[in-house]
Amino acid sequence: VPNMLASFLSRSQRMPMLGCALQMHLFIALGGAECFLLAVMAYDRFVAICKPLRYTLIITRVLCVQTLALACVSGFALSLTLTTLIFLLPFCQSHEINHFFCDIPAVLFLACSDTRANEIAVFVVCTLILLIPFLLILLSYGFIITAILSIHSAQGRSKAFSTCAGHLLVSLLHYGCAIFIYIRPKSCYTPEQDKIVSLIYTNVTPMLYPMIYSLRNKEVKGAIRRLLGSYNQMRRQPKASHRDG
Repeated sequence: VPNMLASFLSRSQRMPMLGCALQMHLFIALGGAECFLLAVMAYDRFVAICKPLRYTLIITRVLCVQTLALACVSGFALSLTLTTLIFLLPFCQSHEINHFFCDIPAVLFLACSDTRANEIAVFVVCTLILLIPFLLILLSYGFIITAILSIHSAQGRSKAFSTCAGHLLVSLLHYGCAIFIYIRPKSCYTPEQDKIVSLIYTNVTPMLYPMIYSLRNKEVKGAIRRLLGSYNQMRRQPKASHRDG
């Protein structure tokens, strides 16, 4: 985002090839790590709802550290492989990227050689980063929904649903946009449409994540209720009248 804003404000919108490659690598690596972590969070909710008595035995601190390390290492390794394959291509024509950052489809579109092998590599990496974690999330929520429906108490169902609602919404936003952009051939690349979708999942949805997750926090909800209550109380108070001297 800072790089994008600097490009908008400056007259020169040039970026070195190495800087473009580094931006793509970090974007894919951190995005891939987030995909893996969202799948791990789905498993956490599956254990919490379907096996609540064994939760502390299964979800240990060691397991959390191991899955975090595995998600980060996997994201950076897959990203490095894919970025290297893309930037080994010859870019002998236009070097003007029709995008606001160095995204995979936009850079791949500029290559002047056969990119079918690279498109297959992109598809394989995106399958590992996007499709497999997303299918695991859907599988987890299949078991979770079945467990929630078997709860007889309405309060229990509401509590179980509130545990999963934020994560499910974030997952749908994240994976929905990413799958639309990356799981498709180069021939379907549409720059203007892609820029709009990319703007949503790189800037808009990340700003929604703290709000989505915070609304589950009792302290945050209590603070919002107190704020709204004080605001309504101020509106009900009569306004002071002023008299001319």
